[in-house]
Amino acid sequence: MFDKILIANRGEIALRVIRACREMGIRSVAIHSTADSDAMHVRMADETICVGPAPSTDSYLNMAAIISACDVTGAQAIHPGYGFLSENARFVQIVEDHDLTFIGPSAAHIRLMGDKITAKDTMKELGVPCVPGSEGGVTDVAAALKIGEEFGYPVIVKATAGGGGRGMKVARTAEEMQTAFQTARSEAKAAFGNDEVYIEKYLTTPRHIEIQVFGDGKGNAVHLGERDCSLQRRHQKVLEEAPGPAITEAERAHIGEICANAVAKMGYSGAGTIEFLYENGEFYFIEMNTRLQVEHPVTEGIFGVDLVREQIRVAAGETLSFAQDDLQINGHAIEVRINAEKLPSFSPSPGTITHYHAPGGLGVRMDSALYDGYRIPPYYDSLIAKLIVQGRDRPEALARLHRALGELIVDGVDTTVPLFRALLQEKDIHTGEYNIHWLEQWLEGGGLVE
Repeated sequence: MFDKILIANRGEIALRVIRACREMGIRSVAIHSTADSDAMHVRMADETICVGPAPSTDSYLNMAAIISACDVTGAQAIHPGYGFLSENARFVQIVEDHDLTFIGPSAAHIRLMGDKITAKDTMKELGVPCVPGSEGGVTDVAAALKIGEEFGYPVIVKATAGGGGRGMKVARTAEEMQTAFQTARSEAKAAFGNDEVYIEKYLTTPRHIEIQVFGDGKGNAVHLGERDCSLQRRHQKVLEEAPGPAITEAERAHIGEICANAVAKMGYSGAGTIEFLYENGEFYFIEMNTRLQVEHPVTEGIFGVDLVREQIRVAAGETLSFAQDDLQINGHAIEVRINAEKLPSFSPSPGTITHYHAPGGLGVRMDSALYDGYRIPPYYDSLIAKLIVQGRDRPEALARLHRALGELIVDGVDTTVPLFRALLQEKDIHTGEYNIHWLEQWLEGGGLVE
């Protein structure tokens, strides 16, 4: 087991890893930018080291500075958290070349799943159901129009190196295809330096369902059920829950077994998430995230496992500490992502926290790096907290979420808390009758204003 782990991240996820390290008796090293010198993850870690100025390109994405920080502190392993360098195959290779351990999958697996076309082809070979679409990249409008005619509209044009909703455009008719195709390529080039796109059949009312998987690289792999992440705005998740309100036990067991078998055959090591669109009882693979997810706490809640601890164990060469039969769902969990944003525009709202009070009580978990007097910097993602609640069933979890939101106080900046209070007044939220388009349609219809 490692003596010291460097955490190549910031905010609540850095704190999450620090806590796991402390419970395991491992010393933690927090890196930080000059803008984060007073951040909570810096205060909580055993050691800290500044890796550059405020912009993330000069600090949290500065590979040379992070490797040097390991040399200076004697850290033997790097936990990337999520975002930043967590799915950067080049960084993983550099880490390994310096005789350090990357707490996550291999560079080869990150590379394999990082290209959407290769990932889809691989999953097809492993027996994972996929959305019908183009075979490989599409390079011109004529080919795109032919594919649209073959599969029938609507279709969606996606960047092969995409993520976060960038480089994705829907074409509902042949007339819309040319604009969608060119716009998606332009966005992909600007965001990822790669303008290659592919085309898939566009499902009209799907849910977003993801399966949590875990492998130890020794042929052992399990799934930890699904999370429903259908409440999204501009392809960004807003609320996640587990188990999914629309998934049956039989469906869970079936798709879970398929995913666990795929991970085992790949020889995959660490945490991963296989994401699907789900419509009319069918699952369609869209991508695999080769890292810990923002919403991992809901899975931890219903299964009673520490996914970060397991990541560290597996990276140290140990086998999985649980088998599939050990994993039994207990209750229901919901997570809401609280951002420092001004509603209804959702524009960033950095500033100083004048008063912060976290909710508590049975079944309430608050993952946040906030404290009174903390200055939220304008340089990074606006996520400032994750409120996770758990109940014996979904109605109890929703009631607990309502209670916890009422206790939460974040003064000094605008947040998205009013969004969740408003959502809890909606019948569709309580019945679970929503899909990936529901939230945007509700917002466009003035739901938040009302």
